[in-house]
Amino acid sequence: MSSSDIFIGETIGTAILILLGGGVCAAVTLKASKARNAGWLAITFGWGFAVLTAVYTSAPLSGAHLNPAVTLALAIKDGDWSHVPVYWGGQLLGAMIGATLVWVAYYGQFHAHLTDREIVGGPGAQDTKAVEAQEAQAGPVLGVFSTGPEIRNAVLNLATEIIGTIVLVLAVLTQGLNDKGNGLGTLGALITAFVVVGIGLSLGGPTGYAINPARDLGPRIVHALLPLPNKGGSDWGYAWVPVVGPLVGAAIAAGIYNVAFA
Repeated sequence: MSSSDIFIGETIGTAILILLGGGVCAAVTLKASKARNAGWLAITFGWGFAVLTAVYTSAPLSGAHLNPAVTLALAIKDGDWSHVPVYWGGQLLGAMIGATLVWVAYYGQFHAHLTDREIVGGPGAQDTKAVEAQEAQAGPVLGVFSTGPEIRNAVLNLATEIIGTIVLVLAVLTQGLNDKGNGLGTLGALITAFVVVGIGLSLGGPTGYAINPARDLGPRIVHALLPLPNKGGSDWGYAWVPVVGPLVGAAIAAGIYNVAFA
């Protein structure tokens, strides 16, 4: 695979992943969406189908890593680090593009949601003190873009992300069915999609199961940059957890694979 194929494949694939995954979060969350309040099952299956579509689309070009944690684990497993920066660059760019497309697709719903006084409060909600108090915390639509914990405890949140990523990466490393010999591949796409659904159903409750640094960081950057009214903070104090946790989990999973399966 050439560097250009990898970068293009990962950019397109990760953009599709976030467009469909973030899209289901927007559909369930936002006012005036037909799917509002559809619930956690809709979100977990939506993300699973997002993975399926993204993998099938990008595998012929890049092997469909779509996740810096997967790229890291494969580099540790194979000892080849030459394309890691290209994969990571494409994944982050693709995640940002996908998040922006979610905003475009749900533009009217974002506006309706963020101008509803029942959601953002009355006229006093935008007082200077109120804005300052919200800046460090998650805003009312941040969950469309990135993850956040139900109970804020850095150690526990980090552990949850590590555990979920170990499950994902071990499944990727052991499924052994891919077109390029380096990634998820189309033949393993369905299996991987169901693994993601399973992780969401079983382990997603505490933190929202980022299990992918680009999936969380790219859209969080977009949330911070988009001209959304009353959007609140991007919760940068928590942002390191869904980046560090999956990378640590990936390294552990690769170590387990090399010891137990290689």
